[in-house]
Amino acid sequence: MNSNTFRMPVRRSAAAATVAALAVGPVLLAAPAAHATGGEGRATAVVLRTGLDVSLLGKTANVPVRASLNEVRAPESENETALSVKVRGAENGEPVDILRADVATSEATVDEEGAEGHVNLVKARVHVPGLPLLSLVEVEKVTSKALCAVGERPVAESDVLGHVTVLGKRTTLSAGGRTRVSVPEVGEVTLDLSRTTTTSRTAAATALELKVKVNPLELGVAEVDGTVTLAEATCETPEGTKPTEKPTAKPTKKPTERPSEQPRPSAEPSDDGGLTTNNGTTPTQNLAETGGSSTTPYIAAGALALVVAGGGALALTRSRARSRG
Repeated sequence: MNSNTFRMPVRRSAAAATVAALAVGPVLLAAPAAHATGGEGRATAVVLRTGLDVSLLGKTANVPVRASLNEVRAPESENETALSVKVRGAENGEPVDILRADVATSEATVDEEGAEGHVNLVKARVHVPGLPLLSLVEVEKVTSKALCAVGERPVAESDVLGHVTVLGKRTTLSAGGRTRVSVPEVGEVTLDLSRTTTTSRTAAATALELKVKVNPLELGVAEVDGTVTLAEATCETPEGTKPTEKPTAKPTKKPTERPSEQPRPSAEPSDDGGLTTNNGTTPTQNLAETGGSSTTPYIAAGALALVVAGGGALALTRSRARSRG
């Protein structure tokens, strides 16, 4: 019994297409990878910073007063909540409360998303040597914020809320400008309000900066000159991710030629494809059909008539041969 084997040209075409796809694939897989190459961001925050020079009577000595309260820095997250700071040596060796506040917080944080410095100061009173009973400045509330988020422009904000008293005088500050307060026989203070600066990667905000020049003539102090800064925050944006300069793997070259297209199988099997038998011969394309059609009875009747006619003719021939013999 002969069995038939089916050839499938379509499978050969699919295999060729798969090989072509695998040849192109490594080019995509070898694309440059991204990794963090940027530096860390930075942030700072400080409630108070002083840079004062205190001259004693008779100019016998000059005592620098360098103090800060709740000064923090990051990369690592830090915060402070101290409410006062004292200095010694400017008033006959006695300690001086430079600042006292009901709330004094500073915070500096840095992570992969950005850097931020933030300061909050409530009901604060600042003193300088030589004026133990008179505040240099009193404020209700001041805040500063510097935010440097990756992919965004840095933001610097500062606010001075409520009234401000300078050398005992309630003062109306000029928004975003300078205000000068002078008190006879005491001194002069110039205030810079809400000073902010930003660049493409940095931000800085200072709620109040005071330029101080006073002559108290008390407790052996002749003159105090310098600056006092309240609520200062800064930040620098962390650098984002950058692609490596070279790919991590060498890309595979693209195929020089497109894979040739295999011919599609024809509707009828070709001579070298299609059906074959075990003895190697190729069967005819038109196979015998089983069953019948509407003309079958007529064909059968015609064939039967021909058989009968042939039989009659044969019998007549034989009878004539006998009669002659």
